[in-house]
Amino acid sequence: MANKHPDDIKREEEAQRTLERVAVDSELLGQSTLARTVNRARAHMAADDADPNDPVEVWGRRTGRALGLIAFIVLAIWLVGYLSR
Repeated sequence: MANKHPDDIKREEEAQRTLERVAVDSELLGQSTLARTVNRARAHMAADDADPNDPVEVWGRRTGRALGLIAFIVLAIWLVGYLSR
């Protein structure tokens, strides 16, 4: 088997790359859209994108995002109440 034809080697390499792409794609498809959305929202609200060595930045982002969420909920409730009159 040491004397493989170059075409065989190319086909084996292409097959290996295809299998790796399928493995990556199946990981993405294996997780539901809802679960990915919930994980992204959790990471956003927890300020995972902030510098973990700067607690002021982390808590500032968390506070700002929480206040933004509260403002959105209040405005949505007001809009529903206004439109239902």
